Amino acid sequence: MKDVRITVRFPAELRRRLKEAAHRSNRRESDLIRGAVEKELAADENVPTAYELAEKAGIIGIVRSAPRDLSTNRKYFDGFGKS
Repeated sequence: MKDVRITVRFPAELRRRLKEAAHRSNRRESDLIRGAVEKELAADENVPTAYELAEKAGIIGIVRSAPRDLSTNRKYFDGFGKS
């Protein structure tokens, strides 16, 4: 697959820091940017869902006397949220 070029604007101070970091590490600016974007996207992929957090906290299925389909059957939602 062919690489795609994109344009990104940086404030002057951030660009200065990027150039210095590239010089110190003997790497290209584009390599540093690519690595930072990859790291950010990987972090987003590792964020647990609300369900996973609730399951880990042990609060999934703690209501014992309710119908098993309470959270999925629409008939239980009639009037929900209305005073």
